[in-house]
Amino acid sequence: MNRLSGLARGYLVGVTALVGTLTAGIGIWCLIDPASFADVVQFPAHQHFLHDVGAFQLGLGVTLLLALIWSDALATALAGFIVANTVHTVNHVMDLDLGGSVAQAWALGVASVALVVAFALRIRQLGYVLGSVATATNQALAPFVRQKTISLTTFRKDGTPGSSPVSIVVDGDRAYFRSFERAIKVRRIRRNPNVEFGPATASGKPTGSAQPGTVRLLEGCHCERGCPSCVQSPKCGNLNEHLDKGGALTLLRRMSKSA
Repeated sequence: MNRLSGLARGYLVGVTALVGTLTAGIGIWCLIDPASFADVVQFPAHQHFLHDVGAFQLGLGVTLLLALIWSDALATALAGFIVANTVHTVNHVMDLDLGGSVAQAWALGVASVALVVAFALRIRQLGYVLGSVATATNQALAPFVRQKTISLTTFRKDGTPGSSPVSIVVDGDRAYFRSFERAIKVRRIRRNPNVEFGPATASGKPTGSAQPGTVRLLEGCHCERGCPSCVQSPKCGNLNEHLDKGGALTLLRRMSKSA
């Protein structure tokens, strides 16, 4: 993916967010007050068709807005269509006195249910990670690029293992996680940096085999201001010198306290 300048990226995000918000707003307007919308656009009012316009506009707006935060095209398209089709179904139920049939409402409802199942399968396939992810240059970390949670095993003084779930982010040849500064696992890591980790559910139930690893706390890096071993990415060319170690530590501590 080619890197955009700050101005170009701001334009891309700004225009997408603006059009998405306006489109979704028009959709809501058509659903809530179709008569006033028909007056403004100067078309003859037909309540059901204006309701349908609102459903489709809302779906389009949601799709654009989700595209700003989700990286998977299929999941984004499914989510937007689910919103549009579900509201479309409600329209047919609410407007039965104007026309249509119960069978049409049922058919649309079944389609929405089928799409929800498809969406659930897709996010499961993505490991419940819908945002953008970095690539792994370490083959051992490649399976964890889209892994949301791992079971991290640390060791007590007598060598007895203790496991807990943590969220993981992979970037290049390293994986990162955060924890409270006074957490038991952090105290164990200070004493013994050798750990084991493997894929897990959000509750920490292992879903695959564990592998050995070594953890280094951010403040334990020997650099003074930050380096590619802790807070700087060698792939980042945008003001990378500002990703300093002290600022990163301050941010992490404040995030941990507010979590």
